[in-house]
Amino acid sequence: MTLLTHAIDIEGDGPLQSGHSLTVHATAVLLAFGADPELADPGGHTSMEMARRYGHDLAVKLLRARIGGRAADSG
Repeated sequence: MTLLTHAIDIEGDGPLQSGHSLTVHATAVLLAFGADPELADPGGHTSMEMARRYGHDLAVKLLRARIGGRAADSG
């Protein structure tokens, strides 16, 4: 796992087990410090795939914004 996929895994799995609300704090911090949202883990899974699997809409929105911002910066 990458740090970003691990953060999303924790943010998505924790609420499933505890019943608490989803959070996006770890994902937001990692993205703010330059984590690559398109980097796949050794199994070929991206953070976006992980967020979608958990139905983690907050993380999906953050990832889309970061990926879209990177595309705008390079174009």
